[in-house]
Amino acid sequence: MLSVFLKIDKIQYRAVIKFFVKEGLTSNEIHSKFIKVYGDHSPSFSTIKKWAAEFKCDRSSLEDDPCEGRPKSATTPEIIEQMHKMILDEGRMKVRETAETIGISKERVGYILHEELDMKKLCARWVPC
Repeated sequence: MLSVFLKIDKIQYRAVIKFFVKEGLTSNEIHSKFIKVYGDHSPSFSTIKKWAAEFKCDRSSLEDDPCEGRPKSATTPEIIEQMHKMILDEGRMKVRETAETIGISKERVGYILHEELDMKKLCARWVPC
């Protein structure tokens, strides 16, 4: 029951690691302290080692570095307009055919149809909602 209250989130344990690094403790010593206090809920040794190295190199932020996601280059105004024209000209196109014609994924076609063009399939025809 007590272990439920000992869970901490990653920002909190990073703060503790940063504190111990400033105190001059090694990764092994920090890991031992975490195991002693948090048991199974402590971060892994590799995580502690990674963050200890980061803080030794004068890292100040406890947050994750921002990730560069893959840009949604398929959802451009030109592609949306091209799809809209295709659907209006030939309303019975399949998502797969549309994806192959334009050169984007089926998931992007579905997203553009439902979210950008606000359309749904009705009796094998794409119609505005």
